[in-house]
Amino acid sequence: MSGIARIFGFIFATAAILFILGISAAALVVWHFEQHLPDYTQLKNYEPPVMSRIYASDGTILGEYSTERRIFLPISAIPPLVREAFISAEDKHFYTHHGIDPKGVLRALIVLIEGGHHIQGASTITQQVAKNFFLTDAVTMTRKIKEAILAIRIESAFPKDKILELYLNQIYLGLHNYGIAAAALNYYNKSVDELTLSQVAYLAGLPKGPNNYQPFRDTQKAIARRDYVIDRMVDNGYVSKAAGDAAKKEPLGVDPRVLKQRVVASDYFTEEVRRELVARYGKKKLYEGGLQVHTTFDPKMQAMASQALVRGLVRYDEQHGWRGPVTSINISTDWGVSLAAVPALNDIQPWQMAVVLSTTPTAATIGLRPPLLSSGQLSSQRLTGTISLAGLRWTHKGRVNLALHACNVVYVAPDTKVPGSYDLRQVPKIEGAMVVMDPHSGRVLAMVGGFSFDKSAFNRATQAERQPGSTFKPFIYIAALDNGYTPSSVILDEPISIPLGNGQGYWTPHNFEKKSLGPRTLRFAIEHSINQMTVRLALDIGMPMISEYAKRFGIYDKLPNEYAFALGAGDTTLLRLVTGYSMIDNGGIKITPTLIDRIQDRYGNTIYRHDKRGCATCNAPAWHNQPEPKLVDNRPQVVDPMTAYQMTSILEGVVQRGTGIKIKAVGKHLAGKTGTSNDAKDLWFVGFSPDLAAGVFLGYDNPRSLGAKTQAADYAAPVFRDFMEAALKGKPDVPFRPPPGIKLISVDPHTGLRASGSNTILEAFKPGTAPPSHFVGAANPVGKPADASANRSVDQSVGSGTGGLY
Repeated sequence: MSGIARIFGFIFATAAILFILGISAAALVVWHFEQHLPDYTQLKNYEPPVMSRIYASDGTILGEYSTERRIFLPISAIPPLVREAFISAEDKHFYTHHGIDPKGVLRALIVLIEGGHHIQGASTITQQVAKNFFLTDAVTMTRKIKEAILAIRIESAFPKDKILELYLNQIYLGLHNYGIAAAALNYYNKSVDELTLSQVAYLAGLPKGPNNYQPFRDTQKAIARRDYVIDRMVDNGYVSKAAGDAAKKEPLGVDPRVLKQRVVASDYFTEEVRRELVARYGKKKLYEGGLQVHTTFDPKMQAMASQALVRGLVRYDEQHGWRGPVTSINISTDWGVSLAAVPALNDIQPWQMAVVLSTTPTAATIGLRPPLLSSGQLSSQRLTGTISLAGLRWTHKGRVNLALHACNVVYVAPDTKVPGSYDLRQVPKIEGAMVVMDPHSGRVLAMVGGFSFDKSAFNRATQAERQPGSTFKPFIYIAALDNGYTPSSVILDEPISIPLGNGQGYWTPHNFEKKSLGPRTLRFAIEHSINQMTVRLALDIGMPMISEYAKRFGIYDKLPNEYAFALGAGDTTLLRLVTGYSMIDNGGIKITPTLIDRIQDRYGNTIYRHDKRGCATCNAPAWHNQPEPKLVDNRPQVVDPMTAYQMTSILEGVVQRGTGIKIKAVGKHLAGKTGTSNDAKDLWFVGFSPDLAAGVFLGYDNPRSLGAKTQAADYAAPVFRDFMEAALKGKPDVPFRPPPGIKLISVDPHTGLRASGSNTILEAFKPGTAPPSHFVGAANPVGKPADASANRSVDQSVGSGTGGLY
């Protein structure tokens, strides 16, 4: 017995020693690997890269920017069904183990001992968190050991729900989606709490290998994986067998979400916002910081502006003839496939690309470009239509088969009156831009930077610096009105030559009509855009004063001391011009143009707000019958409100009887100014109603003449008219509101003297500047008419009861 006892004692001692050695070795291994482990405690401050979003004023998403498309959700916002699906698919013992699954570890060791070339998986959710955050994807025993050690440490430091939250927000789920929230949105266009059992199960099956279960390419494998997850959920008691069987009968139903920005042509606006955000915060903050950017973008205004500008560009382009098809393709096989291979502009709806299948003298049969399905595959549907002779009358070809031939690829637009019939279109060479602004706040409601963003991302509203021509003139006349002139001041319209200096000769500006009309009022000079009068006025008040007012209104930062710049020879942008005109419209209050109302960080804190008006009592904790809060507007005046109203009245005359008379058809109180640069390289119209400002620019990207007789009145003004007609439709006609102190006096529009009868206008005068009933003494045709106080009794004084500043 003693021998047997000694044997057992030896065995036990040996086993104990081996156990101690094994424990020591294991501890040594753990110690060794722990020396180089990352700090897992940083997970408590987890801030994953989160996509930033840009919103329109109505809440529509205009754009999303990210390096990893992710929307962070706290665990409290993730439904139990979603959690149960991922636990069933990845780690059914998640809530009971301590970071590692012993069975899984043993299985991995057996495979390794048996000579397997790959280390077995079976990682727990906690191990996956350790790997995704701190380790590489290298399939080695070293990584597995580090992963296990980290998992145990993470389990000891964080509750289970926190670990699951980290996992569900970090995991890659295919199609560029990270985290369950982004996947739900982009696979099914749903929030996580709207997902069905079938949809949840499919998403939960993706971490094993997103590219192996692609819903369109690997549909059957994806369905099998989904069904596997459903079965595991049934086995684990999360759902009933009946519910599981019903879910397995459903199709995958994946329908990738597509942003709708092309519907409202927001690309130029959104890109301008993106550039501003990068300049303000840097790319990392934009693409990873989860910014929520609330913009001034008004989808309805944008659609109106885009349509008006496109019509104007097409109007000019079609008057200059048909240039031929985009290209030609082979239609002997499947013309749909051949047509889909031709690059097309996708942001010019309702235009479509089509191929001519056959022609006759009176009509052409066309095939429309097939759309792409959600799967990215080309639709098998082949739609056709016709182009009648009326649909290409603008080409002046007389017969359809003289303009078009079989195999020609062209653009067409649907005829709204005849179903199945289309009008021939061509992409214009001329470009343009339009900006719409709230004149009281500087909020940019719409911005169209060109005919097509797909064609050119260059934003002609903000990046194109061009000569404004006569649209600059109002700021010269504002300088005069603010310094003693009146709308009835008489200026001589006669040829004038100015020495260029250094013996270089003379500069002699001319009127567009190449004729002179003698003494005329300051109002007449603006309404009919008289160059010679403008230069004489500039000589009288001086370029330094003009430069100062141009800077006040934001048109230029600094003007050279050369009189050619009084006629708009300096380069500026459409956005600057619209901002300047908005300050005329709002009574001379300084505004800063903005495309952004407010920016929030990933936590919802406001980090930028455009509206800087103060309100000391807006945050009162409770109502105790105190006075109502008042917003304090500290914005400076750039010009006297009465001066601003005088110019508004003059610019209203431009629309009523001047170069902008085509806009009169809108039938509303509107004001504005045309502008045509030298050689008609640039066409402009900038104007406003009492509460809406807009500007239009037309011209070639590489400046060249639009035609010797081309004028802004014929092309730019109609774009403004079309927009205002749509924007103000159904709205009451609101007159421009004079500021307190302005006197409205009936005058002769030709002489500026007091008058009565039908051929008079109401002119706006500041106190003490009313005109006489006749000239007293010799008139000064270059400067200011003599003041007189006679007939003050007939002055129409506008007091404070008229509603304040306009």
